[in-house]
Amino acid sequence: MTYPLYLIAGHLLLPLIFLRLLIKSRRNPPYRRRWSERLGFYQQRPTVPPIWIHTVSVGEFNAAKPLIAALKEAYPNSPLLVTTTTPTGSAAVTRYSSELYHVYLPYDLPLLVRRFLRHWQPRAGIIFETEIWPALFRNTAAANIPLIMANARLSAKSAQGYQRIKPLIADALRLPNAIAAATEEDASRLKGLGADPQRLSVMGNIKFDYQLADSIRKSAAPLRDDVLGKARPVWVAASTHAGEEAQVLQAHAAIRKLLPDTLLVLVPRHPERFNEVARLCTGRFATIRRSEGGHCTINTAVYLADSMGELPLFYAAADAVFVGGSLVPTGGHNLIEPAAAGKAPLFGLHMENFIEIAERLLAAEGAIQIKNGQELAEKIIQLLSNPADTARLGANAMALVEQHRGAVQALTSLLAKHLEQP
Repeated sequence: MTYPLYLIAGHLLLPLIFLRLLIKSRRNPPYRRRWSERLGFYQQRPTVPPIWIHTVSVGEFNAAKPLIAALKEAYPNSPLLVTTTTPTGSAAVTRYSSELYHVYLPYDLPLLVRRFLRHWQPRAGIIFETEIWPALFRNTAAANIPLIMANARLSAKSAQGYQRIKPLIADALRLPNAIAAATEEDASRLKGLGADPQRLSVMGNIKFDYQLADSIRKSAAPLRDDVLGKARPVWVAASTHAGEEAQVLQAHAAIRKLLPDTLLVLVPRHPERFNEVARLCTGRFATIRRSEGGHCTINTAVYLADSMGELPLFYAAADAVFVGGSLVPTGGHNLIEPAAAGKAPLFGLHMENFIEIAERLLAAEGAIQIKNGQELAEKIIQLLSNPADTARLGANAMALVEQHRGAVQALTSLLAKHLEQP
């Protein structure tokens, strides 16, 4: 596909995109709000040009937090603008800090993108991970705004998909002032799609710079003691998807046959599915929802964490952790957060989006990979029944995270070359 064809398709699809938002809003009302921002109309604006960071949703924003903290320290006089494309990402930014400016990124059409750039006039743009938007990249370059792709990752599957529209992607990848790839493999795939080798470097994966906040560690103990149950085994199934909760609940039933006091903390990935998952849980187990504010009793078998932004807290409070999106072909989710909390994560075979981290954790004996729900039950039983081995695996996971920190410092140094000190 060429750039003109891309623009024609984008204009033709725009009404369907808004129709899709309307349909999604039936289950998640925030998708019905702030449509003007998706067209490049905004109310707020700082008096000083901001540094702009784009993170598509919750996972990317959480991973970018160390970079955001570093930028606040390095450029205290520059406002920070964070854009997302999803309501859950928006909510994550709002919860994190009232000091950040936050809006939705407009759709990738020249008029909308130029409207966004004229309004905010950013000093520089940082596209977190691999969001390749041809119109955005072209118009940012035309406005002489430095653009950096940070923590750029590209799976083999995604690279293969981009090959179908390589001329369009190659043109876009030649425009950023710098591309900081997470690994050598990512850099090689980006180069194969047309990225300028002179602007491409390997900085390491910024996710390793995540640190569990002291406030979360302090809050984990009362959560465990007063809400979940101090004396009982607790495991977390995190970021689960459709088709995965049924397997998790089946595994939980098998676990409770041998360890009948065990509590499952189930954390669905998407808030619009909370009620659906609640029905699955209550159909099989005595269930309490976090949103209802209740405390578990000895009869409670499932604690449904129908809240946002609390996953690190549940990791810290648990004995064992399974990370979802991996028993179904979704590509997995971030393993660093449980590892940083001293928990060796379990995950399924579908880890395409986090293969580097998964392989390193497995090699360090800081994670366990499973094939199906039956193996999930077996491994959770082993972890809950052998505290010493579980602690050893968790220590290995935490040590690996500590060993690979440093991407934020490297990336901040790279950004300094493109930003004049205020």
